[in-house]
Amino acid sequence: MSTVTKGEDFRLGAVIITMGNRPAELNALIESVRAQEGPAVELAVVGNGAPLPELPEGVRSVELPENLGIPGGRNVGIELFGPDGRDVDAVLFLDDDGLLPRTDSARLLREAFTADPELGIVSFRIADPDTGETQRRHVPRLRASDPMHSSRVTTFLGGASAVRSAVFPQAGQLPGEFFYAHEETDLAWRALDAGWAIDYRADVVLFHPTTSPARHAAYFHNVARNRVWLARRNLPAPLVPLYLGVWFLLTVARRPSGDALKAWLGGFRAGWREQCGPRRPMRWRTVWRLTRLGRPPII
Repeated sequence: MSTVTKGEDFRLGAVIITMGNRPAELNALIESVRAQEGPAVELAVVGNGAPLPELPEGVRSVELPENLGIPGGRNVGIELFGPDGRDVDAVLFLDDDGLLPRTDSARLLREAFTADPELGIVSFRIADPDTGETQRRHVPRLRASDPMHSSRVTTFLGGASAVRSAVFPQAGQLPGEFFYAHEETDLAWRALDAGWAIDYRADVVLFHPTTSPARHAAYFHNVARNRVWLARRNLPAPLVPLYLGVWFLLTVARRPSGDALKAWLGGFRAGWREQCGPRRPMRWRTVWRLTRLGRPPII
C-alpha cells in the first residue's frame, strides 16, 4: 500500500452521475458538497447518456452519448480526476438525488483515511430526509438491526461512499459490465483481497428518499445475472456452486411474484451464458477474512 497524504492536505473529489431528470436535486447536492468544512471537495458530474444542466464554475463534467450504467458512469467520473483518480486522494460516489445534511462529512472522511492507512473504502449511513430512518438493506452487514453502529464490513453502498484512489490501481475500478447491481461488492472483494479495509460509518450521513431497488426495470434480471458474474469473477472454484446454490434457495424461499421469478431465472441463466470480464479468484486467506468479518462468501 502507498503512503497516504496527511491531515488537511488529503484531497477529496466527488463523482455524481445523473440522467438529467433531477436538476433541482443535483443542484442541492452540489451545494451541500461545496458547503463542507475545510479544503474544497473537487466535483465531477457525469451526464450518463443525457445532457447536463448548467453547472457551477470549476465543476469537472462530461456528457456521455449513451448510458453506460452506474459502474460505467462512475468509472468515467473517476477518470475526470486523472488516471485512476490520481488528482485526488479519495473519490466520493454520491447519488444525484442525495444530500449531505452535515457540513463535517468531508472532515470526518479525511480524518478516517489519514488515521488508518489500511482503510480503502468508507460506506456512509443513508437516511430518509423526512423520517431519518435507515433501511436495513442500507447497512452493509448481516447484523443490520442497529444502523447507528459503525464497524468493519465486507461491502459498501455505491451512491454513498468514498474510495481511496490508491485502491483503483491495485484492485481495478467498478465492473462496467454489470451496468447495475452488485458492482460495489465486486470492487469490495477485490479491494479486500488486495489488503484494504472497508468501514461502515454511521456518523457520515447521506440523505436519500426511501425507495425500493425494484423500481429499476431490469432489477431482478440484473441482480441474478450479476450475482453469477460476481461468483465467476471472484470466488475460488469450490465456492462458486455453494455461493450460488445458497442464493438460489434464498431467492425461492422469499417467494417472489411470478414475473419477478421469471426475470430472476432469466438473469441467472444469462450469468452463465454471457461474458463477465476477467476472472481473478480471491485468495483463501481473503475468504477467511470475510468469514471473520461476519460475511463468509457463501451468503
